[in-house]
Amino acid sequence: MLHFLRSSIILAFMSLSFTANAQSKAAYNKEIKDWCAKRVQALKAADGWLNLVGLFWLHEGINPFGSDPGQQIVFPYKDLPGDAGYFARKGNTITLAVKNTDRIQIDGKPIQEALVFDTAITKAPVMSYGSLQWTIIQRGEKIGIRLRNLQAPTVSIFKGTQRYPTNIAWKVKATLVPPTEPTYIAITNVLGQTSQLPSAGKLEFTIGQKKYSLDALLEGEELFVLFADATNGATTYGSGRFMYAPKPGAEGTTILDFNKAFNPPCAFTRYATCPLPPRQNHLPIAVTAGEKNYGHH
Repeated sequence: MLHFLRSSIILAFMSLSFTANAQSKAAYNKEIKDWCAKRVQALKAADGWLNLVGLFWLHEGINPFGSDPGQQIVFPYKDLPGDAGYFARKGNTITLAVKNTDRIQIDGKPIQEALVFDTAITKAPVMSYGSLQWTIIQRGEKIGIRLRNLQAPTVSIFKGTQRYPTNIAWKVKATLVPPTEPTYIAITNVLGQTSQLPSAGKLEFTIGQKKYSLDALLEGEELFVLFADATNGATTYGSGRFMYAPKPGAEGTTILDFNKAFNPPCAFTRYATCPLPPRQNHLPIAVTAGEKNYGHH
């Protein structure tokens, strides 16, 4: 009788453990599924990466724009006048002057001439015409127009990127080793420009009984990691991928979830200016988790 009771207890415990593990796996799969849905939503949003249709760097002086193919800056939108006006650059100051239309707006209000970029402006004005929207961006010495079409077909046809199967083994615990003194990470972008960004520290973790590390940047209450691995150029984007991790608590540990590794904007458009993973963040292993490559950019 005692043997029977022991067997029953063991079987019940095993059943509960199996159910708990199944529920845990189901909950994690749902977490990743929800994360992917939000990722698609963000890419398709008005400020996402799928609707970019142009990037035009401005030179000093007058930069005419319009839909005429002979213009210096051609906005691919046939309803826009062929000669719609010009952008005047004077150092780090950009002024927009409009002509031949009263439909160009800034933040929803029609304008004829306005200052649209200056180092003192804290929020970039959003200019628009029909489904076109554009803002001024600065990358080092370069200042340009980032053009979007909110009705771009690249948005409507996008259903998501291919992914590796979700594998909880790629969700690993990491320890952040902060620098003992202010340290900077050299980050180069696709334009060849290099910036020195403050380091949040080095994330140390173990995969397959081997230790690895990745340098991290602090972005708000999260750590931002740019990394490359042995899948790049084959199944994943050639230059690497990005990943966020929660900012560590007092114990100094966080979670690196490679199932949430995602493509940089340059995987979706040629009009982005993506940062590249620093050399020390090139992992010698194949990270078979997260987003696979998309498109041909």
